[in-house]
Amino acid sequence: MKEKKFAARNLSMLIDFYELTMANGYFQSGRKDTIAVFDMFFRKIPDNGGFAIFAGLEQLIDYMKNLEFDEEDIAYLRSRGIFCEEFLDYLANFHFECDVWAVPEGTPVFPNEPMVIVRGPVVQAQLLETMLLLTINHQSLIATKANRIARAAHGRAVMEFGSRRAQGYDGAIYGARAAYIGGCTSTACTVSDMLFGVPAVGTMAHSWVLTFDSEYEAFKTYAEIYPDNCTLLVDTYNVLKSGMPNAIKVFDEVVVPKGFRPKGVRIDSGDIAYLSKKMRKMLDDAGYPDVAIVASNSLDEYIIGELWSQGAQVDSFGVGESLITSRSSPVFGGVYKLAAVEHNGVYTNKIKVSESIDKITNPGFKTLYRLYANDTGKAIADYIAFHDEEIDESQPLTIFDPIATWKRQELRNYTARKLLCPVFEKGKLVYQSPSLPEIQKYCLAQVDTLWDEMKRFEFPHRYYVDLSQNLWQAKRDLLDSIR
Repeated sequence: MKEKKFAARNLSMLIDFYELTMANGYFQSGRKDTIAVFDMFFRKIPDNGGFAIFAGLEQLIDYMKNLEFDEEDIAYLRSRGIFCEEFLDYLANFHFECDVWAVPEGTPVFPNEPMVIVRGPVVQAQLLETMLLLTINHQSLIATKANRIARAAHGRAVMEFGSRRAQGYDGAIYGARAAYIGGCTSTACTVSDMLFGVPAVGTMAHSWVLTFDSEYEAFKTYAEIYPDNCTLLVDTYNVLKSGMPNAIKVFDEVVVPKGFRPKGVRIDSGDIAYLSKKMRKMLDDAGYPDVAIVASNSLDEYIIGELWSQGAQVDSFGVGESLITSRSSPVFGGVYKLAAVEHNGVYTNKIKVSESIDKITNPGFKTLYRLYANDTGKAIADYIAFHDEEIDESQPLTIFDPIATWKRQELRNYTARKLLCPVFEKGKLVYQSPSLPEIQKYCLAQVDTLWDEMKRFEFPHRYYVDLSQNLWQAKRDLLDSIR
């Protein structure tokens, strides 16, 4: 019921206005039936990292399935006085007809490779741009940041605590989903648990402790209500002189006599490395070596990495604003570019040229392979080719840097895996979205196929995204013709 309530919003008009003016223009210029191919890709990895994590496909599918324009939408567009009636009638009777391919959610992705490909009537493909970019850019950004933070935690749990600092309520709701894909274990956002099954967790705030006449009374009352899930916040007054002694006393007097083991203690301030070591000793000496120490307080991957190197005794981390806003690198620069037009089954390649090399697009209707070494199982490179190019794994394959073309490698004993999966065929959904735990498991497994050198937070090894010889030559020919 709750999911239906959230899905009930008609987001079809969440669209840049120029998409509508172009779509109307296609009608008035006789181009409405032109078949176009668009690529969605990004140019720069957030935080100068070694890779990004693709996320948001399930919400993009929901948008495409429910794309329609109601009477109120049509009335508004008519009131603008610039749209022809043929176009408005088309929108009023809209029926999605596009083919869509995408990489699975949780896949590590790299700059300039197509993550989503849309083929269909140019009017429809154009109208998808805004929501496609909005959905994929946001969740991919947060999933990428979450994966960095989860890797910094070295297997210890990371909880997403950022709802109150998110960029709006959708940022909190879908950010929690993306954070789970990237490797977080849970969220503080209750509605994300209701909608997506991201486990919601939480205990108490400082306000709970301050409500009572004493810290001990606050802890005792909480433990009496939640003896089977007792985690106490111990830094309201003094962690070592007050919070920890009172927590241990309540564990002894309330939790254990009721037949339970306390779950944890949490700190949200102070020198976490120093305090956690002292807290661990106090808990161990009191007979609670199994009680977890939880830390929060403006954490990110760098602070968590420092805590790890300093021997901090923290069992799990609550990460808020730095995660839910990707504070250090808050933009995922995905773009959506026309790559080809089709007429009678023949594709004409299109290219966007720029004085900036990284803004020159790869033309044509394409597909994407990931190449793995059979002896290590590690990813070697990604390989963009025309959609009808197949790789014969029984034959050597020469790959080369598309810019520094003298850098070449001949591959043998490798596996080529197509990354782009069919999602819609002529507007019909043909893709079954995995469950969220399955996506997270897939994500972590795929990250494991990358070399450790690519996972460095500073100056990671560059992963190559190569072009097939045919695609590289077609791109060069187009540039030469334009020049």
